[in-house]
Amino acid sequence: MKKYLFSLLSLVLGMGFWIAYTIIGSKIAPDGTLIESFYLIPMGYLFLALGLVSLLLIFGVSVIRKHKS
Repeated sequence: MKKYLFSLLSLVLGMGFWIAYTIIGSKIAPDGTLIESFYLIPMGYLFLALGLVSLLLIFGVSVIRKHKS
């Protein structure tokens, strides 16, 4: 379980960024400009991708090591 900690933390952070974006929402200012926390969307994708890639790499290495012995 310890070896999956980084992957799980990245996945949880990625989902947390999306949840935060949904909770914060967006507003239209009186002058017509859109006010939103847009940076949370790409950060959510980045952390989800990082978590999935690291999870697949760790799982692949574990399978290869188990298969060799």
